[in-house]
Amino acid sequence: MAATDPDRDDGPLADMPTDWQRALAIVAHPDDLEYGASAAIATWIDGGREFSYLLATVGEAGIDSLEPAEAGPLREREQHASAAAVGVRNVEFLGHRDGVVEYGTALRRDFAAAIRAHRPELVLTLNHHDTWGGVAWNTPDHRAVGRAVLDAVADAGNRWIFPELVADGLAPWNGVRYVAVAGSPRPTHAVDASAGVDRAVASLLAHRTYIEALTDEEPERYCRTFLEGNMAAAAPRFGGRPAVTFELFSR
Repeated sequence: MAATDPDRDDGPLADMPTDWQRALAIVAHPDDLEYGASAAIATWIDGGREFSYLLATVGEAGIDSLEPAEAGPLREREQHASAAAVGVRNVEFLGHRDGVVEYGTALRRDFAAAIRAHRPELVLTLNHHDTWGGVAWNTPDHRAVGRAVLDAVADAGNRWIFPELVADGLAPWNGVRYVAVAGSPRPTHAVDASAGVDRAVASLLAHRTYIEALTDEEPERYCRTFLEGNMAAAAPRFGGRPAVTFELFSR
């Protein structure tokens, strides 16, 4: 018998809010956004919204057959190509060590600085929960980054937390209205991202080296099957519309 998540809500998903213009996505690794969220990002960019990406690592420990010194620059290049496929031009990397990202004040400070610099109204991150639902255990980097993002949104608006950021020219920013968590086992909202699915496939496919090391399946088939399957799975809770889901925290 499959394990169940006692906190999971299988009720209808609400439409994602649209009263925002500028967004910052903060995740741990190259490909984190491409496993689902990029279809929504493409759709939002079509609507005239602005997106920037910030990655804690370059994903250098993600390919067993490649030494980190080789994998890191390759994955960084693939991430730039992946972001461009959905219309995102601004991609930044913090250079934390892949696989051992630690939750703490240093990580919160890095994220608070980025939020102050970019001044987003929506911040997007990846699943911060212990599991993906049931017994599918989440990774330490995802948990650390996701939780630090949730805390850094408040840090960014408080001038007395990390006051040195003001000295660096980064004034407090209290304008974040929403934090959207992609890949959460407890989604509350969704967006019909059908119009962005082809670009999402291209975006995930840009991580070809990683995907070819991950599966023997033909890469484009793998990407399309994964993304379209996840969107179809959300449809019964979203009026029959294929969708990308989010756990939404309002501020």
